[in-house]
Amino acid sequence: MPFQKVQPEKLSTSVVRQIELLILRGILRPGERLPSERELADRLGVSRPSLRDAIAELQEQGLLTAKAGSGVFVAEVLGNAFSPALTRLFGAHDEAMFDYLSFRRDIESLAAERAARLGSDSDLKVIQAIFDKMVVAHGSPGSDEEARLDAEFHMAILEASHNVVMLHMMRSMFDLLRAGVFYNRRIMFHQQHTRASILDQHRAINDALQARDPVGARAAVEAHLNFVKQCLSDQQIAERNEAIARQRLEHETGQG
Repeated sequence: MPFQKVQPEKLSTSVVRQIELLILRGILRPGERLPSERELADRLGVSRPSLRDAIAELQEQGLLTAKAGSGVFVAEVLGNAFSPALTRLFGAHDEAMFDYLSFRRDIESLAAERAARLGSDSDLKVIQAIFDKMVVAHGSPGSDEEARLDAEFHMAILEASHNVVMLHMMRSMFDLLRAGVFYNRRIMFHQQHTRASILDQHRAINDALQARDPVGARAAVEAHLNFVKQCLSDQQIAERNEAIARQRLEHETGQG
C-alpha cells in the first residue's frame, strides 16, 4: 500500500512555508524589512531558535537577505527578470517603449477584469483608498506624488486579480519603468490638462471596479493606456519638430 507514516512538521518549516506564501502572494514586497526577531517570533508563536532556523533557510533560498545593523529584508527577487544587456537594449530603442505599453494594456486590462470579478471587498477598498490619495495629490502643484500613486494604483489592481504569476511578472516590468528604462513617467504629469485627463481615466477604472463591472474595467484600462501611448507618441513628434525648428532658427540667425 502506498501509505507512509505522517511526520510532524518542524516549527521552522511552518514558518518557512508561511513567509514563502507571503512573498509569493505579494504581501511581503522586495526590499521590505521584517519585524525584529523578538517581535516576529511573538507574532508567529514560535521560539527564537526556530525562527532563526527558518530565516537561515529562507536566506539560503535567496528569498531573504540580512543587512548588518539593519535587520532582515525580503530579497530583491525580481532583479534578474531581465538581463542587463536586454535592459540596455530596451532603453535604446523606441520600439521597445511602445511594445511595453501595448503589453501593459493587454495584461492590465485582463487584471482589471479579474479584479472586478475575483477581488475581495478589501481589495477594492485598497484601490479606492489609493485613488482618494490621487485626488488629493492632484490638487497640489507638484506631480511626483501623483506619479508615485499612479504606480501604486495599477499595482493594487494587479494584486486584486489574485494571479501570482501575473503579479510578479508585472512588478518586474514596473521596476524597469521606475528606473526610467522605457520613459520618464513624470512627463505624463507635467501638464495640467494631461494630469486632469489621467485622473479622469483612473476615476473611470476605479468606478468600474467598485461596481464590479469586468467589461467596463477592462475597457477603462485599455482606454487609459491607449491615451498614455498616444501622449508619448505626440511628445516624440514634438521633440523632433523642435529640434528641426531649432536648426532652422540657428541657420537664419547665423548661429549655426
